[in-house]
Amino acid sequence: MTDRDRFVRCVLGEEVDRPPFWLFWGPWGRAWQRWEREGKPPEVTDHRTFMAPDTPPCVVPVSCGPCPGVENRVIEEDDKYIVHTDHWGIVRKDYKHGESMPQFLSFPIADRGDWIDYRDRRLDPDDPERLAGDWKARAAEWTANGWPIQLGSFPDVGIFGSLRWLLGDEECLVAFHTDPDLVHEIMERMTDIYVTVFSAVVREVSVDVIHIWEDMCGRQGPLISPAHWREFMGPCYRRIKAFSREHSIPVLSVDTDGDPTDIVPCMMEAGVNYLWPMEVAAGADVNVYRRDYPELALMGGIDKRALARDRAAIDADLDRVWPAVETGRYIPELDHGIPDDVPWDNYAYYCAELKRRVCGVRKPTGAGSV
Repeated sequence: MTDRDRFVRCVLGEEVDRPPFWLFWGPWGRAWQRWEREGKPPEVTDHRTFMAPDTPPCVVPVSCGPCPGVENRVIEEDDKYIVHTDHWGIVRKDYKHGESMPQFLSFPIADRGDWIDYRDRRLDPDDPERLAGDWKARAAEWTANGWPIQLGSFPDVGIFGSLRWLLGDEECLVAFHTDPDLVHEIMERMTDIYVTVFSAVVREVSVDVIHIWEDMCGRQGPLISPAHWREFMGPCYRRIKAFSREHSIPVLSVDTDGDPTDIVPCMMEAGVNYLWPMEVAAGADVNVYRRDYPELALMGGIDKRALARDRAAIDADLDRVWPAVETGRYIPELDHGIPDDVPWDNYAYYCAELKRRVCGVRKPTGAGSV
């Protein structure tokens, strides 16, 4: 069975030879540096090739965000920080010597005039530069290799995700109440771009999954109500789902951190059938989701914090998620990127034990060995 067949069939709840074995989430840069000090073999140059995992969906590299993007301009820099504009036009302050959330200082749209100017300059769905590059050749190679193919990814394909990049987190939430027409306009224009670009790609490539990045939840739940999700985001999702049905694309995927429980029914009503990363610290439990939403496929849900403790903690967390593995429609994976408190020996043990369970022994039998 190819990686592509295994992924699609797993998500759709069909029979597979085994679940996909992925090492999707990589280490922070400082974690990688730690692993090198702790004896990571020099031939391990990419976490995604360690232990010979399956290949997760490959993203077709077309442009779905601002086109042309905003020039990256350094505004201020010292030994610790750099203040610069990113390709969306966000002015951000980044720490230069490790991983941390950027500090967002300003966003490109403050009023309707800004929106009209930005829309007309950078959000033309038909801009030919959106389809520049070697994506056809790369997709042909992925198809020949039997790898799954994806349209959409962080940070340029999102309905709520794009709104927050343009207006800012607090500002966009206020706009749902103070300027709902603007929220509708932005979401609809971004959906126009996605459908237009995707339409060009599917004339050349057989696609397996459309992915939408949102990151619209925290530990307390979603940042907007289910009613607002249905009113503002639902029409956009239904357009994308209709497009996927028309072109026989079987998977509609969403990535949101935090606890999305309250909006899962909304998403499923609009056609979403695959959700990740199931962040344990926010209370997202893959066993509960498999019970409550049997038609929804999941990826993630293994607590990355267990990797910072010891082998017993890793075994216990793999034991915890194993009922979800056995129900199907679940790809066991970490619930986000790997921080620098994880030792190399623990990571190597996790990879070996996950592979042993997924690719060999189905039921947990205690500690394995690297």
